[in-house]
Order: sequence, then structure tokens, then C-alpha cells
Amino acid sequence: MLLLYIIIGLTAAKLLPGENPTFYMELPPLRLPRASHVLKKTYTRLIWYFKEIFPLFILISILLWALSLTGILSLMIALVTPVITALGLPVETAETFILGFFRRDYGAAGLYGIQSALTGVQLLVSAIVLTLFMPCVAQFMVMTKERGWKVSLLIAGFVVTFAFTIGFVLNWVLTNWGVVL
Repeated sequence: MLLLYIIIGLTAAKLLPGENPTFYMELPPLRLPRASHVLKKTYTRLIWYFKEIFPLFILISILLWALSLTGILSLMIALVTPVITALGLPVETAETFILGFFRRDYGAAGLYGIQSALTGVQLLVSAIVLTLFMPCVAQFMVMTKERGWKVSLLIAGFVVTFAFTIGFVLNWVLTNWGVVL
């Protein structure tokens, strides 16, 4: 993962040239925070969370329920299954990837639930792909709000392609080198 971040950083520096910014920051005197200030900031962050993010979670839960009820969720899982099996992963992981996109916390929980069906290499490949994979619908919606649909779709397309490409390469290398985890 560290190697990937270094490669991405160097590539981005080459593709997006510009001046290196000079950054100076004066640090204010550091003091222990007052409890009233901590409580006030916590309160404002909670209000922000309940206004901005919590409705997205409710909406996503309703969406998942509707997709499951109509059978569209099963269709989505069936459409993703060939890509998942091409990664060398069992069919059960397709549901983990789809539900992990809708609810990020389910990605790790889904892998934990099927870990007995996965080899060490499969667990490593799926964990890395899920880590590199686009975080979730809520994050995508926030990104869309900040950057617009066009940029968000481009970013999402790149991230998904990159994550699965790294997964394919990693699975190929580990299986061809005979690595057993």
C-alpha cells in the first residue's frame, strides 16, 4: 500500500505540474483545551453529522432495502461476479463488494463473515481491493456535492479501475509465484 501511495504521488506530481508552494505556518501558543470548548466543538460536529451525513445513511438503508426487495441487488451481484471471480476470489465475495460500496463498514464485516471460505491470498487480495475501492455511496455523494457529477464520475471510474487492476496484478503475482498465506 505504501508503494502504491508513493507511485501515485510521483505520478500525480508529473501529470499535474506546478510550482511547489512555500508553506509557512505560525503556530499559536499550545494550551490544554477547556472542557467547555471541547464540548461546544463536539456538539457542533454532532449537529453537522446529524444534518449532513445521517440522512445519507438512512437513504442508503432504504435504497438497499428497495434494491433487495425488487431483486436489483441480486442482479448487481450477478453482474459483478465475473469480475470478482477473475480476481481469483470466490463468488461469495461479490456480495461483500456490492454491499461494501453501499455501506463501507460492511466491507470488512463481510470479509470477516466469509473468511473461512477464503485462502490467505484471496483474503489479502480482497482486503487490498476493498481498501483501494471507492469508499461508499455517502462519500461519493459528498464528493459530488463538492466537485460536481462529471469530476466525481471520473474519479470513481479511475478509482474502481485502479483498485481492480491492482487486485488482478496482485492475484496473478501471488498465484504464479506460488505464494501461500
